[in-house]
Amino acid sequence: MTLAHAAVNQSSQPIVGSHPLDPLTADEIATAVALVRAERQVGDHFRFPSVVLHEPAKAFVLSYRLGDAFEREAFLVLLDNETGNTYEAIASLTQGKVTSWLQIPGVQPNIMADELVECEAVVKAHPAFRDALAKRGITDLNLVMVDPWAPGNFGFADEVGIRFSRCLCYLRATPNSNAYARPLDGLVPVVDLNKMAVIRIEDLGTMPPPPEPGEYEAQFRSEFRTDIKPLHITQPEGPSFDVDGHHVRWQKWNFRIGFTPREGVVLHTVGYEDEGQLRSILYRASMAEMVVPYGDPRPQHYRKNAFDVGEHGVGMLANSLKLGCDCLGHIHYFDAHLTNSRGEVSVIENAICMHEEDYGILWKHTDWRRDSAEVRRSRRLVVSFISTVDNYEYGFFWYFYQDGTIQYEIKLTGILLCGSLAGSPKYGTVVAPEVNAINHQHFFCMRLDFDLDGSANSVYEVNTEAEPMGPDNPMGNAFYAVSSLLQTEQAAQRIVDPLAGRYWKVVNPTVQNRLGQPVGFKIIPGDTILPFAHPDSPIMKRAGFMAKHLWVTPYAADEQYPAGKYPNQNPGDQGLPQWTQANRAIANTDVVVWYNFGHHHIPRPEDWPVMPTAYSGFILKPVGFFGASPAMDVPPSPRQQASCH
Repeated sequence: MTLAHAAVNQSSQPIVGSHPLDPLTADEIATAVALVRAERQVGDHFRFPSVVLHEPAKAFVLSYRLGDAFEREAFLVLLDNETGNTYEAIASLTQGKVTSWLQIPGVQPNIMADELVECEAVVKAHPAFRDALAKRGITDLNLVMVDPWAPGNFGFADEVGIRFSRCLCYLRATPNSNAYARPLDGLVPVVDLNKMAVIRIEDLGTMPPPPEPGEYEAQFRSEFRTDIKPLHITQPEGPSFDVDGHHVRWQKWNFRIGFTPREGVVLHTVGYEDEGQLRSILYRASMAEMVVPYGDPRPQHYRKNAFDVGEHGVGMLANSLKLGCDCLGHIHYFDAHLTNSRGEVSVIENAICMHEEDYGILWKHTDWRRDSAEVRRSRRLVVSFISTVDNYEYGFFWYFYQDGTIQYEIKLTGILLCGSLAGSPKYGTVVAPEVNAINHQHFFCMRLDFDLDGSANSVYEVNTEAEPMGPDNPMGNAFYAVSSLLQTEQAAQRIVDPLAGRYWKVVNPTVQNRLGQPVGFKIIPGDTILPFAHPDSPIMKRAGFMAKHLWVTPYAADEQYPAGKYPNQNPGDQGLPQWTQANRAIANTDVVVWYNFGHHHIPRPEDWPVMPTAYSGFILKPVGFFGASPAMDVPPSPRQQASCH
């Protein structure tokens, strides 16, 4: 639907043709913004932090059949810079009108990309900032980088009700140099983002920037390795997946791809075809929040606690991916349609990359008595996007395997957040002369709305125990798995225990496999950690979900984000810690599993000047979902490609 059609489409005729979960198109975004502007007298002093699909009710989507009529709606968040008020609106694209308009008191929407650009320009133009630079012997503003950060909430009375940013400052060695290598510690501009005016320039003391430029770009290198031969990945007959809009079929996998400026990639209605039947696994899956707390208590650094999903939006910061660089092989790309803060349509081309990868051996056995070997190559489908959040890059990867396994992995790279070295680097690591890389952690919270063969699911914790020595275990070698049903929200707040072989499994107790076992999937923890922040610290009040690795809640449409809907400058006690106080029953119901994993980063010199990729994630593996291995029908490799059979 184009803007021209918006005025005509007033007949309340439902849309037929696409799918209720398809992301908004560029035309639909433009139409939604135009409707709100026209009906609510929204002027130039309003910003649009978010314009996304207003997802239909889950019950409707589950009963939807191709060709059914449905209403298409957009959900908008607006910020009035004049009053500081935040609003939520729903615009019906089907009816061509705004159907809901609410003021949301006491919240701050996410910081927008063009707010950051405007903020930096305001700081650089301010006389007090230039004076502070001159005191440090800096006269060339082209070498200065001002990096606005969300300020968090530390209970200071003079910050209540003000939408503001605290900025970090850096000095490049040359206009093309790595800015993050030379922090200007002690210089903190504070900016009112609604008025776009400098509140104050905090000068905590002059400290010379580190001496080395920390260059990493190819233009600064004179020599490269010369012993790398070309590696070609080709699929002459094309890929094995089929794509229809945002609907993907790959071998027996079947799902839909969505995208939001907040979460980035969202997977919808994930299912697996088993003996001619499409069996549901996940209704909706996404990374719902991401928090990076830093561990330096000094005044320059203690406020560094970034909510990269809720405060900024990893989807909004997604890269436009390049073939041969970010993705390798036969690629299918999906564009992302967003807005800038003024409501103008913004398109990130090639925001999502999908391709196939060889992944080694799927299964093998050799019968040496018969001199017979059977082996199958494993192939996986990759759905990924990459976001640049200031100094860090994050790659977000979903992997689908031929044996029914789903893996989620985050690849962390980019540049460490550093301060100038002042005394002992107790809370960091010296990675270059006078450069102190600050200790920090990354926490990722997944929202997994399970629908295993239907919506009535239960969650069990599984621990392995040793059988005591005795008549039943005379040699002391026996051990067994104990499954414990998690019946309430508070009972389901759990922590990993690798020494007990702990995992969690989601089952449908009303559906059994051919062996009489309830069908299920298990969550296998990978790289993870707990926060070192004190339980009473401001960051733990704002991101209390980090205290546990597993939470389980009954499905509720308005419970989407573990730190609450608006974490920016929020004092906390929102989201999962608040919802689960009700201690609702979760057995044999429509459950949402929230799984947290964390990457613990004590920096090392080898992480400088750009960090080699670190990996963190988890695995969802079928446990009784199938009656036997679903990978037995994977064919042998073609004889012209291999001689392994």
